[in-house]
Amino acid sequence: MAQLQKSCAIIFKKHTIMARRPFPEINSASMADIAFMLLIFFLVATTMDSDKGIFRVLPPYIDKPIQDEPIKVLDKNLFVVLINKDDRLMVEKKPMHPDDLRKACKDFLTNMNNDEADKIYPEYNVETIEGIGNVKVTKGIVSIQNDRGTSYDKYIEIQNEIVAAYNEVKDEYSKQYFRKPFKDLNEDQQKAIKALIPQRISEAEPKNIGGK
Repeated sequence: MAQLQKSCAIIFKKHTIMARRPFPEINSASMADIAFMLLIFFLVATTMDSDKGIFRVLPPYIDKPIQDEPIKVLDKNLFVVLINKDDRLMVEKKPMHPDDLRKACKDFLTNMNNDEADKIYPEYNVETIEGIGNVKVTKGIVSIQNDRGTSYDKYIEIQNEIVAAYNEVKDEYSKQYFRKPFKDLNEDQQKAIKALIPQRISEAEPKNIGGK
């Protein structure tokens, strides 16, 4: 019994000595570098959704606007695009699929076969544009009217199709007069093409289209 007690005492003494032995410290000098590298990795690898919008150049600010009479536009000079609450499209009072909108818009902008008595095609002015000469410039305006219930995605889709129609017409005119795409023109040439096909898009205030 005495021998057992002596053995237990020795074991207890060894454990006590081991418990008092200090543990080695962890070197934390490089932890800041590791954290910084992880931060850089997540900043580079993470993708963030960006808000979509429509690029428009606003008119210059006028301190005291002049009260002019409302500008009257002939119906034949308007290409009217309506979007109802169900995201359905009506162009020139006729239903239309969005895939057909771009071509219809281009036909409207480039048709110069009208005369004063014509009630279908838009009017035009004959203007002298530097680098091109005397050309017909359409008076056509694209008018967009959406319902208060129109979805944002559909509105953006229709906007994109109309802007794409203008861009394709610019490209076609660029190749016709300067033998290269619009993006490859110099500043003066691009200015001439913009004067030839001015981007006139009218966006009316949303209202209820096609019932409640």
